[in-house]
Amino acid sequence: MAPAIARARGPGPWALWAAVVLGLGTLLASIALAMAGDELVRPGLQALLFNWITIPYLISGTLAWWRRPESRLGPLMIAAAFVMALTALQWSSLPALHSLGNLLDMVPSAMFLHVFLAYPTGQLATRPRQVVVIAGYVNVAVLQLAKILLGSNPDSLLAITAQPAVASRIEQFQLIAMSALLLIGTALLLVRRPSPSRAQRRPVTLLVDTFGLALVMLALLYVAGLRGWPQIETVRHITFAALGLAPAAFLLGLLDARLARTDVGTLLMELRAHPTSDLREPLARALHDPSLTLAYWLPQYGTWADPDGRAVTLRGADAGRATRVIHRDHEPIIALEFDRSLEDERELLDAVAAAAGIALENNRLQVELRARLQELQGSRARVVDAEQKERQRLERNLHDGAQQRLVALALELGLLANSSTDSSETAARLLQAKREVAVSLDELRDVARGIHPAVLTGHGLAVALESLAVQAGVPVELDVAIDGRLPERVEVAAYYVVSESLTNIGKHAEATTASVRVTRSADAIVVAVVDNGIGGADTERGTGLRGLADRVEAVGGQLRIWSPAGHGTRLEAEFPCE
Repeated sequence: MAPAIARARGPGPWALWAAVVLGLGTLLASIALAMAGDELVRPGLQALLFNWITIPYLISGTLAWWRRPESRLGPLMIAAAFVMALTALQWSSLPALHSLGNLLDMVPSAMFLHVFLAYPTGQLATRPRQVVVIAGYVNVAVLQLAKILLGSNPDSLLAITAQPAVASRIEQFQLIAMSALLLIGTALLLVRRPSPSRAQRRPVTLLVDTFGLALVMLALLYVAGLRGWPQIETVRHITFAALGLAPAAFLLGLLDARLARTDVGTLLMELRAHPTSDLREPLARALHDPSLTLAYWLPQYGTWADPDGRAVTLRGADAGRATRVIHRDHEPIIALEFDRSLEDERELLDAVAAAAGIALENNRLQVELRARLQELQGSRARVVDAEQKERQRLERNLHDGAQQRLVALALELGLLANSSTDSSETAARLLQAKREVAVSLDELRDVARGIHPAVLTGHGLAVALESLAVQAGVPVELDVAIDGRLPERVEVAAYYVVSESLTNIGKHAEATTASVRVTRSADAIVVAVVDNGIGGADTERGTGLRGLADRVEAVGGQLRIWSPAGHGTRLEAEFPCE
């Protein structure tokens, strides 16, 4: 397994109690400030929506910090909740508290933008996100202070001059710029959103959607304030509601991850019951990630392969994906490619990897075996093709070379015998030499046909089998139910199956009849040779039938033999043929 990764220390139990106390204090203080002020419309609703944002962010941030201490997201959410709570001070009638709340009025919008774009690690991974967040903080800090100093809020202790026209222009620019930054942040979120064409974790998609909705509503709220819409309070309420959905979706994601860790026990039982089954489905269920893919490391080939043994390349951290390589004895076994949001669930990944360790090793061996089988099948096919080409070359050389010269020699001897006037003894010897040449020519033709049947190449399997049936040692019933030509390697293998079978029948079976049938289905050719002999044929004794089996299997086929003693023999060869 991979070496353990050092974890950052999380907050102690005090942090949870502090969150409870702070949340309760925020709740009570905001309600008190809202009810005491006389400027708020429906103060009870305002306080409710305010706490709908602050308390979930506080709780979610504390849990995130506790469960994922190495991530900065938890502290960032707590800070956003704390700053949001401080903005309620602008409802106070005390000048100092009111001034502080007014100064921080727009800072939460920049912090929400920061939280959403920094999910899930708490870090801004790309330069565009960094630029947008920095610009947001500059907007809510510098421009907010500038307009306050120029008297946009006369009640603020920070106002040093009264230039409402200039302050109004700054506020307009601030709202326009912040709205644009929020919409740009939404676009950056949509770029990350999982595409519909790829199955992804539903909590991740929901979370990204709620982030985008909150940013769009914030931008709409600022546009409503800029344009002076009469429905601005309705827009404000909807915006607060949307902002509160984000931590709720985040908590749903934490719950989903927690439930996923409870599925490891189920994974253990499943892998124990089926240790060599397909690992992708049970691992995907345990990780709650239907987009999970697996790649196995094949050390003898120096490459990764999918479960079918095909070579693959790890894609890395692109398109929202992450990769976890599991090792055993310092050697990679398997790579898991999953949704990037699972990177923070290291405990879950470690548990799944530990539970599946033995099964992963077994499956890697199975993949390696299938890869070797593919290599073996390919090499056997190449050997058969090379052998067939060499047989064709030898047959052509015999036919065009030695055979032609023997024919010419026989003709020459016949002419000499007919024209000889020396003695009858010389003529008799020449005729005897002609007969010997004719016998040698017949034997040479038999050898050439054994090396490669020229009739098969020239006229096809049906005609070639007819010639075998005519020359067989027993009467043969032939039925060839195929149309057209077959692939050459299949025709040659079928021919030799019939040839060797009829030869064995004539030599060993003591049969009186035999039958040969060739049939074709949608994707296979079946050659069946049956005799009524004594049976007892065995593929393990002798090399004839074993050689036939090797030839059939080399082209992807299968040879089956039924040969009970005293009941004849049925030999059946099936060849794949699309």
